[in-house]
Amino acid sequence: MTVRNGGDLVVESLTALGATTVFGLPGQHALGAFDALRRSQLAYVGLRVENNAGFAADAFARVTGTAAPLLVSTGPGALMTLAALQESAAASAPVVAIGSQVPVAGLGGGRHGYLHELADQKASFRDVVKSVHPVRTASQIPSAIAAAWESALTAPFGPVWVEIPQDVLLGAVDVPPVTALEAAPRPLRPRPELIAEAAARLSAAERPAIVAGGGVIRSGGTAELLVLAEKLAAPVATTFGGKGAFPWEHPLSLQSWLEDRHTTEFLADADVLLVVGSGLGELSSNYHTFRPRGRVIQIEADLGKLESNHPGLGIHSDAALALRALGEAVERRDDPAAPKAAAELLARVRDRLATQDLDTEQGVVAAVRQALPQDSPSFWDMTILAYWAWSAWPGPMHSAQGAGGLGYGFPAALGAAAADRGRPVLAVSGDGGAMYSIAELATARQYDLPVTWLIVDDGGYGILREYMTDAFGAATATELSRPDFVALAESFGVPAVRTTTERLAADLGAALATPGPSVVVLPAVLRMFAPTHLAQD
Repeated sequence: MTVRNGGDLVVESLTALGATTVFGLPGQHALGAFDALRRSQLAYVGLRVENNAGFAADAFARVTGTAAPLLVSTGPGALMTLAALQESAAASAPVVAIGSQVPVAGLGGGRHGYLHELADQKASFRDVVKSVHPVRTASQIPSAIAAAWESALTAPFGPVWVEIPQDVLLGAVDVPPVTALEAAPRPLRPRPELIAEAAARLSAAERPAIVAGGGVIRSGGTAELLVLAEKLAAPVATTFGGKGAFPWEHPLSLQSWLEDRHTTEFLADADVLLVVGSGLGELSSNYHTFRPRGRVIQIEADLGKLESNHPGLGIHSDAALALRALGEAVERRDDPAAPKAAAELLARVRDRLATQDLDTEQGVVAAVRQALPQDSPSFWDMTILAYWAWSAWPGPMHSAQGAGGLGYGFPAALGAAAADRGRPVLAVSGDGGAMYSIAELATARQYDLPVTWLIVDDGGYGILREYMTDAFGAATATELSRPDFVALAESFGVPAVRTTTERLAADLGAALATPGPSVVVLPAVLRMFAPTHLAQD
């Protein structure tokens, strides 16, 4: 007979909170929770490396807008998730990571010799996740998971860590099944006097402009942003994490060319600059060369990012709520020169690129866009083609540009596909980043997930090769021996094809249209456009 244990309380709590899918990898101390999964209605997607399971949960959270459970074991298994959780923290993805611990008798900092023992495992997570929720008895499990769930989904979103000892997961419980839990995220509303002041400044501006970051998308504030921008006749640039927050071809769109001095100069010249859902960090400020000369208004849910890079009128708020309030409070401006100014800026950007012999790179971006169905999500690793996409991709995309670690693209795409198997998902990696995730070809095949993996094979860490050559005249430790990716994919039972830049659109389109996983390999050495943030530029 099956005896209900602490593991059952974990899966019952997750089910009561609305979870549908759990990502993870089993380990000895977590077996109580994994056995309980077998008795639940939760779907399970098991990856081959804990960090990749974290990336998959991150993507599931991004595309669904809800929390994604991640279940791993103690010590090495737990620590292997840290890079993924750092990305989730940087990108504000609500991942609820649940890890096991050594038995209660081994807690407290002593050295008892338990397998996987750490003196203070949760301390490794405190600087990475939004909140930590240790459990010491079975009765604490439902409330701890509910508190973690609420924390993950309260603006600013973020990953959380729940820790449960092995014997608590395995021990029998004499409590009824969990049927209902309350975890209501608290709305983060703007203070009315700040909205009134911001509205007055924007209404009186002669050259207003807007920078829209990922917070706009996470809050569901894209419609509110459009209303406000049109009412103010204010051009809008989106950060790389905010792509899709504003229509790409709108007359007021400055698109996403934030690594271009023409764009940063345009924004710096605004007499009132509204920054919403962004901290204007390194990438969003052209490596901190962007220095606004006008007054700045910043709307940001993460209190630590408020005025962290530029002084201004800081509004601590969920982006959508503040945008809606501003849209109602500002006065309408008529400025027929604003669309013309936006168009002239984009023309200057195109003219700068046209002098650099980048037809191949721009053609590859266009081919990928042509092949990918409009409603299909894409996930990009840290690779030169992704760096191009940050600026040139005409719509939403997901990448690891928050923390900047390698290996994100393919496992993240698997997580998105697990959320919606009815549409193909694209993953893009370089050959160096692909090697972080090769094991997940087995996951893609096991669950028959509709992910097409584009691997751009340039024989090394291409962007580091460029950085080192530019800085030192030669590259070190960037050249890689790599496998035959086509043969390797086929050994996992995943169909693969080697393509060329001329055939890329057709081959990639065919792969995306074929059910199940597939791999497309593009041998190509791509170049980045010239930087504009260095002194000599």
